[in-house]
Amino acid sequence: MRAIDDTLDILSGKWKLAIIARLCHQPMRYSALLREVTGISGKVLSRELQDLETNGLIVRHVATSKPLTVTYSLSETGRSLTALTDSLAEWGLAHRARMMQEGK
Repeated sequence: MRAIDDTLDILSGKWKLAIIARLCHQPMRYSALLREVTGISGKVLSRELQDLETNGLIVRHVATSKPLTVTYSLSETGRSLTALTDSLAEWGLAHRARMMQEGK
């Protein structure tokens, strides 16, 4: 149970898995993440990205081009969560279909 507690501590909150799920497909810039993660504020996105980077799940890439561009991608550790996010998405689709079928 300790392993689950540790995992939930790292991935807790409304936004972390949503951010990780978007980064599973491709590296993204901050503005694209802000647009794709519906409902998140800029301040919260910045904090969540910093937490994910601190925990080694994402990597922040700064390109020295003009203008300066920053992209985020999953680290090797973050990529290991792809199976989890895929399973959650499958479960969510099945659950939604059941609820709609039951008229809820």
